[in-house]
Amino acid sequence: MLAITFLIVALSGPTVAAQTQQVEATLQAPQTQTQAPQEQTQAPPQQTQNPQDTQDPNKPAEQKEPPTPEHTGIRALFANLVVDVKKLPAKPNLYLAGIGGGLAAVSHPADSGLNIRLRNHYNTANKVFAPGKYVGNTPEQIAMSLGTYAYGRITHSPKVSHLGNDLLQAQILTEMLVEPLKYATRRERPDGSDRRSFPSGHAAVTFASATVLERHLGWRKSLLGYSIASYVAASRLHDNRHYLSDVVFGAAVGTIAGRTVVHHAADYWAFAPVSVPGGGVAILATRTARR
Repeated sequence: MLAITFLIVALSGPTVAAQTQQVEATLQAPQTQTQAPQEQTQAPPQQTQNPQDTQDPNKPAEQKEPPTPEHTGIRALFANLVVDVKKLPAKPNLYLAGIGGGLAAVSHPADSGLNIRLRNHYNTANKVFAPGKYVGNTPEQIAMSLGTYAYGRITHSPKVSHLGNDLLQAQILTEMLVEPLKYATRRERPDGSDRRSFPSGHAAVTFASATVLERHLGWRKSLLGYSIASYVAASRLHDNRHYLSDVVFGAAVGTIAGRTVVHHAADYWAFAPVSVPGGGVAILATRTARR
């Protein structure tokens, strides 16, 4: 359109030379206009190349693998224990302690009778429950946790080392809760061996590990952990080392310890007391899904 306009103006001029000059100008004008877009189209590649030249070549590699969390180190293990102790009086933990105490009180009348029914001398039952005292023992649990932590550090897997670190914290915190309760209550064991029956340490430490697994991996992947913890608790009844109320409250203590040490986002259970029509109080449990 611009060339046609110049051409019309040139034809209305007084001389043919002027017309010729105008025509030549119109013929050169499109060439300059077509060259300008080409220069503009070449500019963006130059702009995209400059950031690539100045970008650090190591940066993309660092973004692919997240750095190891600061709280997975050995020093942070003991530093986090101080934080864990401060978190113990949280409302969800108090509700769990109340539920565990209530269930232990309800199961108390069945303590002696249940142990008598579970205690037998059949070889099959004895073989099935025999590993329970080793699986739920604190040294074995700590050894497995250390193995998980070491594997994560050696293979540079931050999530695995984080899991092992939290397992260790949960077991240490569990012992800090269980041992004072044992010496405070001084309940005699069913077999009469000593007065350290309440609560069950084996049930507490295994339920602490299962709770940590649930908080890290989700409840579906933690079903095996809770199954093992329940098996250990049942083995303590079969071996006549604990009463039912011992393992029930021990499971509550372990759950409290496992929930307390896991600081990252996970499935969250909130407990709140609500009044029941006609009198009484019930515990309302609300679950918030993993973010």
